[in-house]
Amino acid sequence: MIDTKTTGVDVAIESIAVSAYRINTDYPESDGTIKWDSTTLVLVEAEGGGRTGIGYTYADQATAMLIRDTLADVVQARDAMAITGAWVAMVHAVRNLGRPGIASMAISAVDNALWDLKCRLLDLPLCSLLGMARESAPVYGSGGFTSYSLEQLQLQLGGWVASGIPRVKMKVGRQPSEDIERVRFVRDAIGAAAQLFVDANGAYSRKEAMAKAEAFVDVGVTWFEEPVPADDLIGLHLLRDRAPAGMDIAAGEYGYEPVYFRRMLQAEAVDVLQADASRCGGITGFLNAAALCEAHFIPLSAHCAPSLHVHPGCAVPRFRHLEYFHDHVRIERMMFDGALTPVQGTIQPDLTRPGFGLDFKHSDARQFAI
Repeated sequence: MIDTKTTGVDVAIESIAVSAYRINTDYPESDGTIKWDSTTLVLVEAEGGGRTGIGYTYADQATAMLIRDTLADVVQARDAMAITGAWVAMVHAVRNLGRPGIASMAISAVDNALWDLKCRLLDLPLCSLLGMARESAPVYGSGGFTSYSLEQLQLQLGGWVASGIPRVKMKVGRQPSEDIERVRFVRDAIGAAAQLFVDANGAYSRKEAMAKAEAFVDVGVTWFEEPVPADDLIGLHLLRDRAPAGMDIAAGEYGYEPVYFRRMLQAEAVDVLQADASRCGGITGFLNAAALCEAHFIPLSAHCAPSLHVHPGCAVPRFRHLEYFHDHVRIERMMFDGALTPVQGTIQPDLTRPGFGLDFKHSDARQFAI
């Protein structure tokens, strides 16, 4: 414990603990470019003032090692109220390691825990601390993996629509010759009123993506995510300019720092920017992305990790929706008390619980520990 009388620190960050958990998927999954059968959750617990804040990212065991070996010492003993200072210190600490990827996901997990700790010390939900712009966050059901059969697609996406979620997303791009048929099948399964999104995860070439866009619009697709690789800003700009009216081009989930988002917006590469608080530097980084969207008159959509994004989604001005991603929904329900369920297509934060409104189920999670 540091001496607050001599340092001027009101509440010190006393410790940073980190752990990692690997959870198998409920079915083999794939998108347009990769396959996977498990997901790793990296959890950070930040203690101070008799409270414990929790934050997390979906990353790799190496992310936990970086937090333990480098970032924990950087933030310990700092003022728990001064999150921006801790964030800047972490960014400086990874300079020689490389900012994108593991380093930014490690910073994200710690930053999220610090925001949760601050809220718990103040006994406030995160959305109240940030300042609410809306009472609830719209969601879209997301899954529809390329590994799914037509029957699985119908069950999952049709089930979301039946439960009241009016927009759903499926994966495309692994077998391009079959994509149109699969998208048409899903449209039949969800009905004419629901919004249908597709995500190619950068699997198409520019001309292939243009042709797919023309075909997808005939099936009522209104969102085309990463039609080409996200770093191909010229290709994204081309698609944004030439895609059919009413079809949004979206990307940004692999943004790890503000300059990435700035370049994407300056290139006029997207109709909707995506950001992920488990990757882009936590809540602090997510707010930075939101400020850039405000400056460029572009809406922001939250990528995955729904329990992280409900509160900032209710606070940032140009928020479109958050991704209710099958894998993360399943994991967050397994690992946390307080994970929320959409009602009529939106999630409303629980204002009776501080921070993210989550409590980690240590005993339940033990079986998945790495």
